[in-house]
Amino acid sequence: MISIRHLSKTFKNPDGGTISPLKDVNCDIEKGEVISIIGPSGTGKSTLLRAINMLEPPTSGQIIVDGKDVTAGKYPLDKLRMKMGMVFQSFNLFEHMTVLENIVYAPMALLHLSREKAEGEAMELLKKVGMAQKADVYPSALSGGQKQRVAIARSLAMHPEVILFDEPTSALDPTMVGEVLSVIRQLAKEGMTMLIVTHEMRFARDVSTRIFFMNEGIIYEDGTPEQIFNHPVHSATKAFVNRIQKLVYEIDSDEFDFLQIHTGFGQFCAKYNIAEKAAPAYEITKQMLFGLLKEVRPLTLRLTHTELSGETALDFMAEGLTESPLPGGSALDGIKALSKDIVEEPTSRGFRVKVLL
Repeated sequence: MISIRHLSKTFKNPDGGTISPLKDVNCDIEKGEVISIIGPSGTGKSTLLRAINMLEPPTSGQIIVDGKDVTAGKYPLDKLRMKMGMVFQSFNLFEHMTVLENIVYAPMALLHLSREKAEGEAMELLKKVGMAQKADVYPSALSGGQKQRVAIARSLAMHPEVILFDEPTSALDPTMVGEVLSVIRQLAKEGMTMLIVTHEMRFARDVSTRIFFMNEGIIYEDGTPEQIFNHPVHSATKAFVNRIQKLVYEIDSDEFDFLQIHTGFGQFCAKYNIAEKAAPAYEITKQMLFGLLKEVRPLTLRLTHTELSGETALDFMAEGLTESPLPGGSALDGIKALSKDIVEEPTSRGFRVKVLL
């Protein structure tokens, strides 16, 4: 459906230098594939999507769409963009139009549909994304997740052959991410061809038929989710997909700032879309620091979240200990009620109590 050969893109900096987010991209995209594009920031993921539909014309290379070279200068760009819907980070809805008007505008102007037909199709699409009840509302009255669902419906209204998603959840509150991802999952089940730039690793693993790991301006590794996440070839891929996010506090005395820990837990859990873990993490930490581990100082407290596996844990690490500082018996009942498991293990420098949330 789409073939990309030796694609590069170079921008000029204000200081006269250049930057090349795309250096030599090569790939083939087949009809019905769902390809998630992952990788560190600044490695050309969004630039690749924008180049594919010529929003950012490439500096060199070819993009072949249905056998036609769209980079040759003769391919009509309006026809190309009718084939390729694009959903942006920032929604890009017309604020002066209602939800329904946002969706019918392009089909009426470009596909020459009658208003009656355009509105009928638009309402069906709004039902698909769960937004039919908001048809007469203006975008300013919608949440971020609702705006993005409308943006998806607007893209579908043009009957595209492929949809390009440029980090569709990055501008959303963590509580709204799920509603957008569920719409994309449904489109994947229906066989829509999609390229999705995303930082949601678990989503990418679950929904994709292929993964592109981009690094240093190229597709560093291309494979199935099983290959990329479980058996990556390159060390850079392995390091990226197994990212462990962490928040660390050093507890040197009883004068530590517990309010700072409470606030930090809330922000950390919201950032990584695990808001439901904040309250048990806070309560377990309170029981540990003020009760079960009150006599253990200094102590390192660490909250970790592994993006790929979804594991979230609290680590309480004490240097110099050779055995667990926790009491036995019923003293741990409160912690057990709030956690999945408690692991007590020696380390090279002391002892660690790991509480899985």
